[in-house]
Amino acid sequence: MGYAPGGERVVNGWTVAAGAALTAGVGATVWGVATGPLRRRVVAQNLSTSLACPALLLLSQGYDRPSYVDLALLLALLGPVGTLVFARLLADDLADDPPQAWG
Repeated sequence: MGYAPGGERVVNGWTVAAGAALTAGVGATVWGVATGPLRRRVVAQNLSTSLACPALLLLSQGYDRPSYVDLALLLALLGPVGTLVFARLLADDLADDPPQAWG
């Protein structure tokens, strides 16, 4: 729940959808980081940024704050870069057990 500039509460479809996206994303990310090998942790880090961007865009609409769009775009740009940094720093460990697709 948030507050509009006048002080009244703002709960609309946009903020509810953002809350649902964040709840599902945080649950999946925490599960991936806490219960898996290194390869799953790297993928969970990428998942967290992929789910935070749409949530910030929904919050931007819900609160009528265009500055949240800038933050979402910056996160969308830096999220994959962070994954590449992790992959570079952990290259030796990931070479033994690389991330793979299920098919």
